[in-house]
Formats: sequence, structure tokens, C-alpha cells
Amino acid sequence: MKRRIKKKNDESEINITPMLDIVFIMLIFFIVTTSFVKEISIDVNRPTKSPIKEQKKSDVISVRILDSGQILIQERLIALDAVRANIESNLALKPQASVVVVSDRDADAGLLVKVIDQSRMAGAVNVSLAAQK
Repeated sequence: MKRRIKKKNDESEINITPMLDIVFIMLIFFIVTTSFVKEISIDVNRPTKSPIKEQKKSDVISVRILDSGQILIQERLIALDAVRANIESNLALKPQASVVVVSDRDADAGLLVKVIDQSRMAGAVNVSLAAQK
């Protein structure tokens, strides 16, 4: 008696071409739908413990923010809407002046950011924060 052993010639193969197509389509979809938005930020010169380079008082535009939310520029009380105009007029007189923002510890941080933003929009190149002793 002869026994025949059947060999399986019908080996199944996995075709990965459709899977690769789907992966590439998904990759293209995610690349296209991703938004590439540049974050807007403010560069601030933070106070340091290093020795301070002295500037003439006439070369500094002083902006003070009180804890009550009042803003003083060169010791004059002004509104938030007038910060930009006041700094522009001071920079017209002293083009190389730097703006120093002194904020009370309990003052609103959002107001501080708005004042720094208005100073930058007025054309001030050097806007710094000062810490009170």
C-alpha cells in the first residue's frame, strides 16, 4: 500500500500593498490637517543678580504699575489706552531710551503683559522689568 502525502500548495500570502496605501493616505491626511501656527510671545529682560549697568535717568522711561491697577509713566497717572501714545512721545524726545516697567507684587499680571505689549508696539527696543526692594 502506498500512502500519498498531500502537500499544501495553497499557502496563503498576505498582501501588504493595500495596508501601505492606507498608511500613506493617513500620513498625508495628518500632515495636511496639522496647523503650523507660530506662537506669539514677548521677550522680556528679567532682573538678575549681576551688577546693574547704570544708565542716566534721562535715558530711562519709567512705567510703574500699582497694585490698584493704576499706571504711572514718568510719575504721571495715565490710562491703559494711553500707554502707547505716551511712550511714543517720550521716545520721540529720547530715541535711545529704554523702558523700565516696575510692577507691584500684587498687581495684575495680565495688565503687566498689556503694558509691555503696548511699549513694544510704541517702538521701544529695550523693555525691561525691575524688581522692587
